[in-house]
Amino acid sequence: MKKTLRTIFLLTLIAGLMSFRYLGILDDVIGAMKAGSSDQLARYFDNVVEITMPDKSNSYSKSQAEMIMKDFFNNYKVKSFDVLHKGDNGSSNYCIGNLQTKDGKFRTTLFVKQKGDKQFLQEIRIEAQAP
Repeated sequence: MKKTLRTIFLLTLIAGLMSFRYLGILDDVIGAMKAGSSDQLARYFDNVVEITMPDKSNSYSKSQAEMIMKDFFNNYKVKSFDVLHKGDNGSSNYCIGNLQTKDGKFRTTLFVKQKGDKQFLQEIRIEAQAP
């Protein structure tokens, strides 16, 4: 009985520690959004990143995605990014938040996916919200 309880405790502890590890990457991505920093954000990009914005939607290479986000942050100066929800689905994590800029508010969804022993930002959705 003691052995079974010890095993359950260890498995729960390991699972909890692994989930914190994954959320750390998502937290770094959120920090880059709060800073309005395309170069910080690009550190976590996968080789191909799907970006959806009010005026464009496509899959971009890592370097193209960085330029798209740089243009966005130059046009819309970030005031704040408030996380509404974080979640995970197996090997992927996501975050839904409100990005407040000088020129408007955007509902933003970020998707991070596990590949091997690393996680990468694979998708960014930025949708304009009515004032």
